[in-house]
Amino acid sequence: MNTSPAMSTFDEVNVFFDRAADRLGMADGVREMLRSPWRELRVTVPVRMDNGEIEVFTGYRIQHNGARGPYKGGVRFHPDADVEEVRALASLMTWKTALVEIPFGGAKGGVQCDPLTMSNGELNRLTRRYTQNIEHLLGVNRDIPAPDLGTNAQTMAWMMDAYGQIHGHTPGIVTGKPVELGGSVGRDSATGRGAIYVTTEMAKDMNMDPAGARIVVQGFGQVGSWAARIAAEQGCTVIAVSDVDGGTFNSQGLDVEALVNLKDEGGSVQNFKGGESISNNDLLELDCDILIPAAIDRVIHADNAPRVKAKVIIEAANHPLTPEADDILNDRGIRIVPDILVNAGGVVVSYFEWTQNLYQHTWDMDRVNDELSKIMTRAFTSVKDRVQAEGVTYREAAFLIGLERVAHVAELRGFI
Repeated sequence: MNTSPAMSTFDEVNVFFDRAADRLGMADGVREMLRSPWRELRVTVPVRMDNGEIEVFTGYRIQHNGARGPYKGGVRFHPDADVEEVRALASLMTWKTALVEIPFGGAKGGVQCDPLTMSNGELNRLTRRYTQNIEHLLGVNRDIPAPDLGTNAQTMAWMMDAYGQIHGHTPGIVTGKPVELGGSVGRDSATGRGAIYVTTEMAKDMNMDPAGARIVVQGFGQVGSWAARIAAEQGCTVIAVSDVDGGTFNSQGLDVEALVNLKDEGGSVQNFKGGESISNNDLLELDCDILIPAAIDRVIHADNAPRVKAKVIIEAANHPLTPEADDILNDRGIRIVPDILVNAGGVVVSYFEWTQNLYQHTWDMDRVNDELSKIMTRAFTSVKDRVQAEGVTYREAAFLIGLERVAHVAELRGFI
């Protein structure tokens, strides 16, 4: 990862924000109001570990903007989930929910820990204490958490239960929870599925046959594995995937279902017998049609951007490109479809789940996927139309739309 130590993740996200604000001619006061988080909470999270000792973690809940509706955003358990990263992710949620036109604002939560080294019991206790420390900010019409990196449906079940012990049974307080507890079918696959809906639309726009596209997926967790699986189902050739340990490559195409089974059994894709081992760094530089970064932030930077060979980059991860990389790739003619569009499928189906909880009614899988397809396709079309009308990049178009919508609602409400 190569980025200036003086520039935080939040600073980098605001490079994209400022470019859009400049183009819109946004007044300084309005710009500052929309850039800055409205509320930040830092909490101490003491947890008794399995060995009997107390370990103290730091957690955050940052509410960036609530002009368009309740705050909405995931909770991340990761060693790098510091205040700057959580601010950046909360900001991206604001523009994401506006871009896809669902009635939420933007927020994010995080606890600085390494969930891979913690037992199930330790994670349960950590989640409950963190929830107790932020519960006064939460509510079905105030702030609704969801899973993110290092958390999952089980984490949301613990959060729902911890909140419910104080406020009574409240399924709609979190999304991304198990279906048995009011979760929505299709939520697990939603982010990856939404990314492939966007990929298909982008391929059509480039006169590329999606069924014949050679795809590389960096990251084989919840998002990346579903993106790879759905891409393969649609006839794409997935030639490489990777996880935290490394990757696997086969120019003729990988057996994605076999890779999913390997991961489910606790293995690493790097050891997959149907491909040759490859590093994460080399995977990003493979010759392919479509590159889907679906893991952590800032994986493509000034050092490796000149060697990226993909025709288009689909940002399934949050902020996988630094501003320097974005400029280099745009100058090279490589198209980039931004994270606030590509990975919005998760929050869209979270919206469906929240709606189902409020009405105590459930949707079937066909309805969830059909509605998701409509929203993602509509959002892509709005971005594409802005690109064509103004000659801007897809990222610039997405930010322009998001900023306009949030600023307009803020004005209607009398904030500005």
